[in-house]
Amino acid sequence: MPRAKSPKNGHTRAKQAEAMSASPVINEVNVVLTSGDLEAEIRRRAFELYMDRGCVPGHENEDWLVAEREILARNSHTNA
Repeated sequence: MPRAKSPKNGHTRAKQAEAMSASPVINEVNVVLTSGDLEAEIRRRAFELYMDRGCVPGHENEDWLVAEREILARNSHTNA
């Protein structure tokens, strides 16, 4: 039996359900971010760090951790 196709945007039902039930986080302009939005912001910042380094590969984990720390710190300051 053929398998059902997943959406072309890469969002499976599990990911959609997870995003809908995610706990919100407040960003610097007091807009509620879901965990999916937060992850997208971290991903964007990690890519900026990669670009700033001249697109040199091999530092993906470091970029992600730095971006995550920056974004979470920024969001925690607005919650205080």
